[in-house]
Amino acid sequence: MPDAASEKELGNEYFKQKKFKEAIDCYSRSIALSPTAVAYANRAMAYLKIRKFQEAEDDCSEALNLDDRYIKAYSRRATARKELGKLKESIEDAEFGLRLEPNNQDMKKQHAEFKALYEKEILQKASGVIKKSMQGAQEVGKSATIDNGLGMHTMSDSTQRKGIAAVQGSQTKVSECDKQKKPEKGSVTLEEIGKRNTSAGNTADGTQLDAEIAGPENIKRDTKSRKQELKASVQDLASRAASRAMAEAAKSISPPNTAYQFEVSWRALSGDRSLQAHLLKVTSPSALPQIFKNAMSASMLVDIVKCVATFFREDVDLAIKYLENLTKVPRFDMLILFLSPTDKADLLKVWDEVFCNEASAIACAEILDYLRSVYGLKK
Repeated sequence: MPDAASEKELGNEYFKQKKFKEAIDCYSRSIALSPTAVAYANRAMAYLKIRKFQEAEDDCSEALNLDDRYIKAYSRRATARKELGKLKESIEDAEFGLRLEPNNQDMKKQHAEFKALYEKEILQKASGVIKKSMQGAQEVGKSATIDNGLGMHTMSDSTQRKGIAAVQGSQTKVSECDKQKKPEKGSVTLEEIGKRNTSAGNTADGTQLDAEIAGPENIKRDTKSRKQELKASVQDLASRAASRAMAEAAKSISPPNTAYQFEVSWRALSGDRSLQAHLLKVTSPSALPQIFKNAMSASMLVDIVKCVATFFREDVDLAIKYLENLTKVPRFDMLILFLSPTDKADLLKVWDEVFCNEASAIACAEILDYLRSVYGLKK
């Protein structure tokens, strides 16, 4: 009776013969009998060969859930994501792989290739936006905007020329009539009526003009006021939308199981400490050593400590648990030993201004002093 190992080996033989579909069947049977990171990663490679990139990405993710330090799974998922158009994610995979194996030449090559493609994509998008903006500006230049105090509408160049010609023709006809017909005594000319009505703030049909519309200064003042009101309204709507988006984002945050999952989520929330704090809080403090294993970086350690500082005063006990469990992450001592002067200065500042502040509870002073020495921060 075949077992998981023999099915995997048979799949490898089919792969060497370029019989990728048969290899996939063998790897699938191996996974069904006993799922391993290697079997998933091998099946992902076979999927890449037949251009089933989504299946390849999914298998690599399964492999990393079983072993988050399996470099081949990161490499193959990066390739799958590149083919799926997920260039940013493919770069993240390559970067994480390089963190595990800094001298891996294949990962270096992948990272450089994907980064170049991503930068090219960004430039193309930026060029498209600039081109559209320039076209829009040209279109605006070809039309004139008429403000009658009650609303806005635009007229094209040809419409403007027709309107000007019509006005000029009308003025010529009126002028000829005036020459032919002199006003009688006791009567008033059209020009005088116009002057009187204008001075009184009336229209030609005798209706009263709005005081704000009658003067050009009032029109400008009213327009400026409307713009300010609109701007305030837009800012208010934007603020509400941001609050709703933050609430929705917080709902969708789930506890990470691996260092990769944690770091990807952490980066996605960069710039928003409240959401990063939420990610940290849905992650049990005692789970940190198991999640990170040997994949913790100095920059990530410092950033997590800074995040803990944001909710230290509201929940001192929880904050201390995170600080304690971070010291249990493998290679913690090495990370502290090789901290850059900048990172060490940042930690020292957080400790002095937040953790060991005079406002901190006296009951916590002893444990915080001890942790301070563990983090290599001398007084």
